[in-house]
Amino acid sequence: MGNQSVSQVLQDIYHQLMARYGPQYWWPAQEPFEVIVGAILTQSAAWTNVAKAMANLKSAKALSPKALRQLSTPELAALIYPSGYYNAKALKLKSFAHWLGEYYDDNLDKLFANDVGYLRQQLLSLHGIGQETADSIILYAANKPIFVIDSYTRRIISRIDLTPMGDSYAAYQVLFMDNLPADVGLFNEYHALLVCLAKNVCRRRFLCHQCCLNNICRFYINLEASSEVS
Repeated sequence: MGNQSVSQVLQDIYHQLMARYGPQYWWPAQEPFEVIVGAILTQSAAWTNVAKAMANLKSAKALSPKALRQLSTPELAALIYPSGYYNAKALKLKSFAHWLGEYYDDNLDKLFANDVGYLRQQLLSLHGIGQETADSIILYAANKPIFVIDSYTRRIISRIDLTPMGDSYAAYQVLFMDNLPADVGLFNEYHALLVCLAKNVCRRRFLCHQCCLNNICRFYINLEASSEVS
């Protein structure tokens, strides 16, 4: 990394990814409640399967808190079957829908009027909503600046050799949020671009020669050095 600051390196990564892949236009949903449902359904699931579950919910006119409450758990589980873990996810969706009705009269504007810290605390108190899901809701549904961390982000950042002390979700989030402007659009695109890189190139079975970040990636530099030695 030379004498570059972490902030400079993170901004360089962003610009190189944007130059390579262009805007990703996340999140693929029509309105905030769809984003919330999608964020829950995408837990341990590929988006292609989540999209099928979302289409089922739309066809059944079940993409509202009230509709989710009116469905039985088995009925809802059947609709979201393609997303996997459908029984558990049905309980999560119904839990959220009941909570939103009881405390916010199904009004997402009222929920999103809370500041980021309190909103995150409330979401994390709900059944089946962990840090990544809560942060996805805050960034993509509430349009508030928080950086979403996932396994793809961890893989890329650790390979580049920017792994934060502690190696925890919070530590990775602080790495980005302390070194980048608190901008919703930037956080949105950056996360989406990291996912794009991880799916296309920075896989478990890596394709380093195709990577637009191999000029700054410690993993690739070490790989090249070891191949020269051998």
